Amino acid sequence: MIHALRAACVAVSMMCGAGAQGEVTHQILGFDQLEGWDKDDHAAALQAFLNTCPDLDDPDWTSLCAVAQNHPVDQAKAFFELFFRPVLTQDGDPALFTGYFEPELEGARSPNARYRYPIYRMPPEAKRNNPWLPRRDILTSGVMDGRGLEIAWVDDPVELFFLQIQGSGRIRMSDGSTIRVGYGGANGHPYRSIGVELVRRGIYNAHQVSAQVIKNWVRRNPVDGDDLLMHNPSYVFFRTVNQVPASSGPLGAMNRSVTALRTVAVDPKFVPLGAPVWLEKDGSGKMRRLMVAQDTGSAIKGAQRADIFFGTGDAAGQAAGRLRDPGRMVVLLPIQRAFALLPDELQ
Repeated sequence: MIHALRAACVAVSMMCGAGAQGEVTHQILGFDQLEGWDKDDHAAALQAFLNTCPDLDDPDWTSLCAVAQNHPVDQAKAFFELFFRPVLTQDGDPALFTGYFEPELEGARSPNARYRYPIYRMPPEAKRNNPWLPRRDILTSGVMDGRGLEIAWVDDPVELFFLQIQGSGRIRMSDGSTIRVGYGGANGHPYRSIGVELVRRGIYNAHQVSAQVIKNWVRRNPVDGDDLLMHNPSYVFFRTVNQVPASSGPLGAMNRSVTALRTVAVDPKFVPLGAPVWLEKDGSGKMRRLMVAQDTGSAIKGAQRADIFFGTGDAAGQAAGRLRDPGRMVVLLPIQRAFALLPDELQ
């Protein structure tokens, strides 16, 4: 799992989880009903699909994966149209698209005056006890000291806080090397939005709050900022991820690298992991694109809830942080699976 929570939910969202869901409905669409379908790069989507489809074990999917592995790349659009049907699944909640990314932090293998904030592995007692200690106790009680649980030290506690929210990232070390870290577990306490807390305290209005606004406020107000970070009792631990090449994306929920602007995180209750997903994102910078459901997130709940992976680094983070848009999400399912969702009288 690439992250425990999503940055879009950190800032202001009081709607990150789905509300009381209504009746779930399914509607089979034609490909001509997918706005912009003919203009997309279907070959890029096919490559993303091939990255994870060999791990699918259902016969409907394994047979399609076998076909995809031998299908001409220049005929990718025909592959999707021949073997899939678009299914619009709705549960009564409006569509919401947000974004996430892989952050990069500056760090060192040993602490010094600059690099003072440790990235921790999960201690064994935290694995045995759920919930374990809250964030404040983990960081101030000394329970982590002298145990060799540090993966690295970084220079910015605010960036470390947001690394925990994303759940994975890269650490550029002072010796010129880079290490990759991934989600290694959590202390079991519920996440509390520090953006919502800033609004509650009357410091900002809801529409003013973003990840960057939060970071700037904490840095300008170090004492109150530290207290604000402690407002969230949830704490994420990490593990090193050495098997992923630097040129590839971080690991998603399917334990495969995710692809920038072709991977989407979904609620697997409604969307099968590994399935192609057609996104019609409205708002600023409209997006009409075929992606693949290769990730999940605890804040991604609902049939029309999706989180788009934007890539690695600051630019990706800025693009992901701005995204909070409506639209429509349509899942491409194997033909027999699509029709099996319809009521008997419509089959």
